[in-house]
Amino acid sequence: MSSRALRLDPVERTHLFQLAKPATGRPRRAATRPQPVRPGLRDLLRTLEHTPALVLGRRLDVLASNQMARALLTDFDALPHRERNLVRFMFCDETARSLYTHWDTHAQDIVASLRRDAGRHPHDPLLAELVGELSIRDEDFRRWWADQNVYRHTHGSKHFRHPVVGPLTLHYESLTLPADPDQRLSVYTAEAGSHSEEALRLLAAWIRQPKTSHGQHAGHQPPAGPRGAVDHGGCVP
Repeated sequence: MSSRALRLDPVERTHLFQLAKPATGRPRRAATRPQPVRPGLRDLLRTLEHTPALVLGRRLDVLASNQMARALLTDFDALPHRERNLVRFMFCDETARSLYTHWDTHAQDIVASLRRDAGRHPHDPLLAELVGELSIRDEDFRRWWADQNVYRHTHGSKHFRHPVVGPLTLHYESLTLPADPDQRLSVYTAEAGSHSEEALRLLAAWIRQPKTSHGQHAGHQPPAGPRGAVDHGGCVP
């Protein structure tokens, strides 16, 4: 039966062909070290002072992020390398469930995007470890992973309830980097003249405020996780 008869979209069709492709020679294992990000790309992130932006790699690892992205989502730079992952953030950090207005929708898209990555890198031990861990820890992840859906993030909108600046709607563009198809630059923007654009300005101003002796910005305490502890990511039993 052809992919057309199955009524697959282009992403699903590519995923099917990757799964059906016969293996030749010994399986290639994906590298387990963090993917390097070019210095010029890091410089580009720093120049986006009012726009959240981050570089994602295999398994949706967060390879680099600017201050605005860390203020919008979480401080990935403060986490161990193993925890700098968008899927882990979505399912293992309690603040993610309150941050995303439509958490279920975005979480399912994240799982479907990871499923696509699994088709492209079927012998990646870190991806297998991530899927296995989350399948055990999280019922939602386990159910959505079993759905076998695939998805490619290219553009769209996300709604947030940010603890500092309140509700905002941001549009994202996800651009695959020509020099490395396993890396993509994701940039979040707000509609000109909208409340969300003003909220991003407020977030940028909040970043520039002096920090307290505990390293936190004045006037705001990070959202608390379970039992009142600040949750910096990491699945717990």
